[in-house]
Amino acid sequence: MAAPMLRYRFWGWWPGTPGPSKVLRPGLRRAHSGTQGVLAAQKARGLFKEFFPERGTKVELPELFDRSSANFSPQTIYCGFDPTGDSLHVGHLLALLGLFHFQRAGHDVIALVGGATARLGDPSGRTKEREALGAERVEAHARALRRGLEALAANHQQVFADGRPWGRFTVLDNAAWYEPQRLVDFLSAVGGHFRMGTLLSRQSVQGRLQSPEGMSLAEFLYQVLQAYDFYHLFQRYGCRVQLGGSDQLGNIMSGYEFIHRLTGEDVFGITVPLITSTAGAKLGKSAGNAVWLSREKTSPFELYQFFVRQQDSVVERYLKLFTFLPLSEIDHLMQLHQKEPEKRTPQKRLAAEVTKLVHGREGLDSAKRCTRALYHSSIDALEVMSDEELKELFKEASFSELVLDPGTSVLDTCRKANAIPDGPRGYKMITEGGVSINHRQVTNPESVLVVGQHILKNGLSLLKIGKRNFYIIKWLQL
Repeated sequence: MAAPMLRYRFWGWWPGTPGPSKVLRPGLRRAHSGTQGVLAAQKARGLFKEFFPERGTKVELPELFDRSSANFSPQTIYCGFDPTGDSLHVGHLLALLGLFHFQRAGHDVIALVGGATARLGDPSGRTKEREALGAERVEAHARALRRGLEALAANHQQVFADGRPWGRFTVLDNAAWYEPQRLVDFLSAVGGHFRMGTLLSRQSVQGRLQSPEGMSLAEFLYQVLQAYDFYHLFQRYGCRVQLGGSDQLGNIMSGYEFIHRLTGEDVFGITVPLITSTAGAKLGKSAGNAVWLSREKTSPFELYQFFVRQQDSVVERYLKLFTFLPLSEIDHLMQLHQKEPEKRTPQKRLAAEVTKLVHGREGLDSAKRCTRALYHSSIDALEVMSDEELKELFKEASFSELVLDPGTSVLDTCRKANAIPDGPRGYKMITEGGVSINHRQVTNPESVLVVGQHILKNGLSLLKIGKRNFYIIKWLQL
C-alpha cells in the first residue's frame, strides 16, 4: 500500500486554522500494544465490530498498527460526537473506549465535536427528522460536550494510567472549518466528487426516503459533511481511521470514497456495537432512555446503579466492552459469580470501573456513600454526605433550611418542613410509626431533637414520611 500523499504529524495545528479545544499528551511518543495488537485485542473483546473496506482491512489496516513493521509509526484515529444535547450519554461510551484503547497503544486520537453537522442532523438509525436546533443552542451544547470529553480524557489519564507513554487526546470542533467557508465555494469544490447514485443507495437514506415523512435536503447532505470531516482530518492531521457506531458505516464509506477519489489513498473505518436497552431500543436522548455522563443530569450514584442492575446475561460482555480489565481478571470475576451469584460481584466491579472513568475516584466514592445511605440505612454514610449528594440521591425530596430553636421537637420539625398535615392527623402519623429521622423511627412527637442522633454531624437531617416521601433539612446556626 502506498504511503499517503499528505502524511503530516502535527504537535500543534495547521497554520492559519483554529487550534484544538484541548490537547492531553501524557508521556513520550512511543507506540504500545499488547502481544495481540490493539485491533485483534479489541476484536476479541467485542469492542471492534466491523472493519471497512474489507479488501484493505485484512492486510493494510493491521500493518498500520503492527509495531514490528519497518514502516510503523503512530497513527491518528478520530470519532465524531454531534452536540444534539448538552451531555454525552452511555451510548457514546463504547466509541470513547475505542479511542482510549488506541491512545493507550501509543496512537493519537481526536474526539470531533460536530458543532456544524449538528445543525443538519444525522439521519442514521432514525425514522424521522431530528428537531431543528438553532445556532446558539448548538454552540452551547458543543461547549458542554467539549468540557465533557476533556473531563473524561483527564479521568482516564489520572485514574487508569498504566505506566506506559500514551498518544495524544485532542478535542476539535468541525465548526472551525465550516464557518469560514461560503456555500457556493464549498459545493463547487466538494460536490463534484460525490455521485448521487451512491449517496442514494445508503441504507440510512433508503429507509428515510421510503418513510411517510421522507428526507430533507439538510439530512441528505449530512453524509457529505461527515465525509469532508474525514478528508479534512486526513489532510491536516494524517488521520487514516474513523471510528463510529455500527449505524455510522454508511457515512464512513462516504468518507473513504471521497478521500480515495481526491487522493488515491486508502483510509479505514472501524465500528463499535450499539448498546441497547432490554427492550432492544438504542440507548440515547432520542429514545428517551439516556443515562447521561454529566453529573448535573445523571448523578454518579445513578450511573453506578445503572451498571449494578445489569442482568447476568450481559455482565461478562459489558466487562469486556466498558472496562480496561484483562480478560483473565474478567474470567475470575465470572467464576466467583458462579459460586456466589447473590453477591453480584461482576456487576459491582463493572459499575465501579465505569463510574471511575466518568466521574473519577471522588465520583465512585460518592456513589458508594449514596448506596450505603439508601440501601443499607448507613448513618455513617449519611453523616459524611454533602448537600449535593443528598439532593442527587433524593431528587424528589423537598429541601429546607431551618433554624434550630431551643426545644425544637419532632413535631415542630415535621410541620416546619411541611411534611405532615396540621392537627391530629399529622400527630397520629408520628405516633403510629410513619415517621423516621436519619433511618431511625420516631414515635414521640414531643421528643426534642438531639444533635448526633436527629441532627447529623454535617448539620443535616433526613426525614422520611411513609415509605417514599423524603425531606432534607439543613439546620442553620447550630
